[in-house]
Amino acid sequence: MALVAAPSNDRKRVKVYELKNNDWFDRGTGFCKGVVLSQDDCKILVASEDDPTRQLLETKISKDDGYQKQQDTLIVWTEQNGTDMALSFQEPEGCAGIWDFVNEVQSRLQSLAPEDGLSDDIGESINPILLPTPELGNLHEIENLMRSANSTTGGREALAKFILAEKYIPKLIPLVSMAEDLESASDLHRLCSIMKMLILLNDASVIEYVVTDDVILGVVGALEYDPDFPLHKANHRQYLSDESRFKEVVRIEDQDIRRKIHYTYRLQYLKDVVLARILDDPTFSVLNSLIFFHQVDIVQHLQANGAFLKELFGIFGAVEQDLQRKKDAVLFIQQCCAIAKSIQASNRASLYQNFVNNGLLEVIQYALRHHDASVRVAGTDILVALIDHDALMVRSKIFQAIQEKTKPLTDTLIELLLIEVDLGVKAQMADAIKILLDPNANSASIEALGRTNSDFLAKVRGTLPTVPQTDNFIHNFYDESAKKLFQPLKDLEGRTSMDDLTVQEVSLYSHLVEVLCFFIRQHSFRSKYFILSEGLGARVAQLMDCPEKHLKLTALKYFRTCIGLHDEFHNRQLIQNRLFEPILKILFDTMPRDNLLNSACLELFEFIKRENIKMIVTHLVETYREKLQTITYVDTFQSLILRYDQMHEPATTQELENSFTSVDSDTHTPARVNLIHPGKWGQALKDVDAEEEAYFNGSDDEDDALPGAAKPVLNGASPVRPLVNYPDDEGDDDMDILASSAVATSPNTSSATQTQDTPTTSPTTKANAATPPERISEKRRREEDGEDELLASISTTSSKRRASVNSNSSVASTGSLSRLRSRKPNINSGKDNGAPKKISLSIPLKSGGEGGEGD
Repeated sequence: MALVAAPSNDRKRVKVYELKNNDWFDRGTGFCKGVVLSQDDCKILVASEDDPTRQLLETKISKDDGYQKQQDTLIVWTEQNGTDMALSFQEPEGCAGIWDFVNEVQSRLQSLAPEDGLSDDIGESINPILLPTPELGNLHEIENLMRSANSTTGGREALAKFILAEKYIPKLIPLVSMAEDLESASDLHRLCSIMKMLILLNDASVIEYVVTDDVILGVVGALEYDPDFPLHKANHRQYLSDESRFKEVVRIEDQDIRRKIHYTYRLQYLKDVVLARILDDPTFSVLNSLIFFHQVDIVQHLQANGAFLKELFGIFGAVEQDLQRKKDAVLFIQQCCAIAKSIQASNRASLYQNFVNNGLLEVIQYALRHHDASVRVAGTDILVALIDHDALMVRSKIFQAIQEKTKPLTDTLIELLLIEVDLGVKAQMADAIKILLDPNANSASIEALGRTNSDFLAKVRGTLPTVPQTDNFIHNFYDESAKKLFQPLKDLEGRTSMDDLTVQEVSLYSHLVEVLCFFIRQHSFRSKYFILSEGLGARVAQLMDCPEKHLKLTALKYFRTCIGLHDEFHNRQLIQNRLFEPILKILFDTMPRDNLLNSACLELFEFIKRENIKMIVTHLVETYREKLQTITYVDTFQSLILRYDQMHEPATTQELENSFTSVDSDTHTPARVNLIHPGKWGQALKDVDAEEEAYFNGSDDEDDALPGAAKPVLNGASPVRPLVNYPDDEGDDDMDILASSAVATSPNTSSATQTQDTPTTSPTTKANAATPPERISEKRRREEDGEDELLASISTTSSKRRASVNSNSSVASTGSLSRLRSRKPNINSGKDNGAPKKISLSIPLKSGGEGGEGD
């Protein structure tokens, strides 16, 4: 085979680094090149930049060395003696050239092994890892050889095989006692380092052998003398040799299972105590895997052993009087449930179902009422693990107890929450109550069961509660148990000071408010009635007077939850009970400091402003306006006041000008139109709606016949005030007078500013077309012509009135003018049959669109 071509001899500037004491030492800067001396002898040389005759590095490339290229300019590897080296190139091209050379050499060396007829196993058998027989005198040599072999992957594998084949660990154990007798601290420290290296080989067979009964005490005895702490000695042997720690509540006949229980306990001790400081990720994974597989075997054996389960849960019967054995049984079940968290879901479901069928809930109730705190904690752990697995199954058992008129588990939880002194148990009880009363737990539990084990789901489907049962369960809780749960809050009603709360009381009130917030979100209908009937809102507000800030925040969370629902019921309760006063008090006490309590109060008011909750905005501004005006370091409250003023401000001047109502004298004279902005009026009335056109073309009699007809609002007039205040009709005589005064007016004459439109006839006109020869539209034109003539004659008497276009003058009180005052202004008069005349004003009218010219 041809030799490997050496890389080009261009100058590859590089820095050489050596790892010493976990720190990289710079050996100098030089120029690197690859050299091929023979078929199996290739080297990397680095000549010094300052002195080319001095070699900074000369290393032989081996097929087993683990070269690594990091980034684009760095190559790292480990020498045969265990030294870690690194080359840092100045240019990525130089690094790539040397890296390609190393890969090509290693590939050729690996391809030569089969051609020479040497397999890996034969090569290892020819050049095995050989350690001398351990003695106190050669411990230093053994440590160096093991460290050298531990530096490579092949070396670690060969060392592990040698240790197991030669049973090297039992040969090292007697040296611990010898060194202790001689009080040789250096030898004890070397033995500890050797044992660490053996465990850190990451070989599962070696670790399993280490925890066997024959060698475990000797191994941990050597590990007691850590060279990193030369003045301290651990007591691992004393702890593991204490047989009282292993309590067999029920005899386990299977010796293999007993042995796995011991091995699992020792593996956990090694992982959590002995090696906790020096564990690397591979060894940690190996230990966890061994523990997991042992635990799976143990749990599967126990949950399938019916006789064992019957005897275990029989301990809690009336016959058994040994309280210590009952305590040990609870702790054993706790350990089983803790192990079940890490096993497969199907195996976990089977375990819990077998436990529940044998009376697990009765065990939980026994544990929760136990006088020993450790037993109560164990019972709480079991309950929380069971609820996390399947809350639906627990709820079904509770509902069954309610139907049987026995004490349900929820009442036990409430009693424990109220009287428990352990703060951790209180927190777990509050979480358990929330989960059990979560209406969404049904669907989640069923979906989880369906994903994990469909066969198991089919078996227990008949025992699952239906939706009506769930509703009855929650309904029964509010009728019976909720009053017991929130009784401590009600008892605050007669309390005058909140400054002397104990730690347990503060924790209890905090959990109760949290549970109440949960109920508000999940049980909206029932929680409303319950809060109203029990008056809990005022009691929660009372908690804001306590000195504990976290309790104030919890109480504030209740108000934020109520407001966040946008529910008028909760908003009304907050307003009626004046519950914003304690919130404002906290705000004034903490402002303008930037702390969590102050920020939470500001966020609540900012939410009210952002969501524009008008009921609360009105209450805040009308009740606390002066206080809110003093808060100026944020603009939230000024915006609330502005929002309130905008909601309650009167009609603007523009609205009054655009209105059809004029108040210039004691008598309200109807104005024709506002001609200050004729262009706008013409544009506004350009496209008239069909219904509006029909309305204005109709007569007064038609309006009277349709009292429920809607009258549209035009041109932005205020909807609050009427367009024109029309006085009552004075009688039919006025109509006769007006008709007789305008009889000579021609119906077909039109003003110079008007055009003739298509005639329209109202339904009333069609209905009465046959009776009077004179139509209503003709009658209206005659009336308007008469009105025009009268107004034109009046306009000539005073130049002041001609100059004022926008004001409405008082008309002489005559019989005909009395009728004119009660008439509606005919805005769309151009839509009648023919074009009626209009008065000629000093301001010329602009021609508008069809149907709206000059209006």
